[in-house]
Amino acid sequence: MARKKRTKSELKTRDDRYGDVLASMVDLLETARRASARAVNCVMTATYWEIGRRVVELEQGGDERAGYGDELVPRLSHDLTQRLGRGFGVVNLSYMRRFYLCWPTEQIFQTLSEKLATVSPNSDSVISPTVLAKSQPTSNMDFTVIPAVAARFPLPWSHYVKLLSIDDENARRFYEEEALRGGWSVRQLNRQINSQFYQRTLLSKNKAAMLRKGAVPLPDDAVTPEEEIKDPLVLEFLDLKDEYSENDLEDALIHHLEEFLLELGSDFTFVGRQRRLRIGRKWYRIDLLFFHRRLRCLVVIDLKIGELDHADAGQMHMYLNYAAEHWSHEDENPPVGLILCAENDQAVARYALDGLPNQVMAAEYKLALPDEAALVAELEKTQRQFSRRQTNLAKLPAPTATKKSAGRKKMAKKK
Repeated sequence: MARKKRTKSELKTRDDRYGDVLASMVDLLETARRASARAVNCVMTATYWEIGRRVVELEQGGDERAGYGDELVPRLSHDLTQRLGRGFGVVNLSYMRRFYLCWPTEQIFQTLSEKLATVSPNSDSVISPTVLAKSQPTSNMDFTVIPAVAARFPLPWSHYVKLLSIDDENARRFYEEEALRGGWSVRQLNRQINSQFYQRTLLSKNKAAMLRKGAVPLPDDAVTPEEEIKDPLVLEFLDLKDEYSENDLEDALIHHLEEFLLELGSDFTFVGRQRRLRIGRKWYRIDLLFFHRRLRCLVVIDLKIGELDHADAGQMHMYLNYAAEHWSHEDENPPVGLILCAENDQAVARYALDGLPNQVMAAEYKLALPDEAALVAELEKTQRQFSRRQTNLAKLPAPTATKKSAGRKKMAKKK
């Protein structure tokens, strides 16, 4: 019996139904990813508050003016890093300590107890001030404090790090409340602080209108679920590696360049990929880090997908200053930067040599490092190979039910 052909309206209805289901799946996954990131952030924020409390109790017995902390924080940083890996630098521990000092037990307890009592008046999970203030590191009650404290700090840890930059307690409380009320991303919070939203609201005659206007996010304020999950702070807390690239083309180019530079000879030694660094309160990444044995210097390589502009050069010099101070050894020469730009119609390779002490050293660097034209040729070659591979994959026919069933019949006959 011949199969009845479907009408155009039936096909359109089926496609619409598929589109609706697909859209709902995407929405479900994005919502789940955001919820996962929020859950991790709540536990992380509460944990860091508790670490800050213990640092303060241990170093000073609650006395903010004691000097023992000058020795304790670096020592803790070293020992925690040795045992648990990244995420416990002196700067991070200082944030945790300041976090507790800005939100001490006495300040958070009233809100915390009211919230927990409202949710479950007869619950045993309501933590008393004595437990919060005096729990010892060896106590079996330690982790029961974390969910309770997390209820008081619903914003992500990155928000509180930003709030710690505000000295005015009233302004800090204002931004915290508005970020919570408006569901601000950390970018929106950062923008509002930089634009002095608190001060402008105080001076405004129509404060309600200012608050309504401030609650409206801009397109650049949005943070994707992937960015939330791959936030360096979250990855450090979970002890996960964060070596990832923004897209397939960048990933392919970085892998190929890594192999290409190592194949040039024994001068290049691979140090790291997607190396993270923090300058102030902002995180950055460099794509590749090598050490050049002949020049005895680090080579910082940054790849750009798109047009090269003056900001890229400025950012590279910032990377080089950081590398010279934090990554280079005393007997090494100043690091050199290499900016690789993979545009759609052309490729660009440019060395950053302006920071070298003299022109003789700059000339020596140019002689020892790969020629810029050779690097451009490798970039273009990899781009072409990647484009061909993507085109070939797109041309591959999708397996149909008919082909699958025919293949099964063929196999059955052979048997």
